[in-house]
Amino acid sequence: MNSLSPSPDVVLVERNGPIATVVLNRPEKLNATTLQSWQLLAAAMRQLDADDSVRCVVIRGAGTQAFAPGNDISEFETHRNSVDQARDYGRVMHDALKAIDACRHPLVAMIHGICVGGGLGIASLCDIRICGESSRFGVPVNKLGLAMAHDEMGGLMRIAGPDVTLEILLEGRVFGAQEALEKRLVSRVVADAEVEASALQSAQRIAAGAPLVARWHKQFVRRLVNPAPLTDEEYEEAFACFGTEDFQIGYQAFLAKRKPVFGGQ
Repeated sequence: MNSLSPSPDVVLVERNGPIATVVLNRPEKLNATTLQSWQLLAAAMRQLDADDSVRCVVIRGAGTQAFAPGNDISEFETHRNSVDQARDYGRVMHDALKAIDACRHPLVAMIHGICVGGGLGIASLCDIRICGESSRFGVPVNKLGLAMAHDEMGGLMRIAGPDVTLEILLEGRVFGAQEALEKRLVSRVVADAEVEASALQSAQRIAAGAPLVARWHKQFVRRLVNPAPLTDEEYEEAFACFGTEDFQIGYQAFLAKRKPVFGGQ
């Protein structure tokens, strides 16, 4: 794999054909995020979002001890020690979260070990979340005397709902993978040694499908969360796939009993 990241220090972007992997790369700090991490993460996600050759993005932490434990507390004294500092830091952090959320490609979270605080915020924005049996989850910010901002809990609210989100925030408890599955924080729990293979297999299955269809499905599911009636234009978009080359490739391959090779057109 080749690194595409502007900095090899805290965020890496690797490519393996149509699959991109974004790595939170601070294993010595369990991949705790920093101001620089958020800046590079936002840039990486926007770069990948604009790339039509990408069919799936995997987000992971370096190593197998942690996905991410949230923000590096050692930065609080210099970067988040007042309301004004926290507001400036929040703009950068929330910009990155919005870039992840806005990515049109399917996102798979490969979760090893610890996934708490801002790390859970990142994972919750992914479309499929696969963790190991020993993974740990939670948002214990009440023990730091700080609140999780609106933009930081958006993904959590979407996948777990308001009651579970409030339970997680009020108790500040760190809990295991099976409870996370019950709370819908993860899509799948596998043996720790199988996390990487399982996440990559998921990405490969996504990448083998028609990429335009994957993007449409992600867009449609997000839209249906909004109770407003579909506009005529939105309704018509559901039939646009029939005008694509990928549709011709797909149904003809099915009839011929061969594997389709989609071009994204």
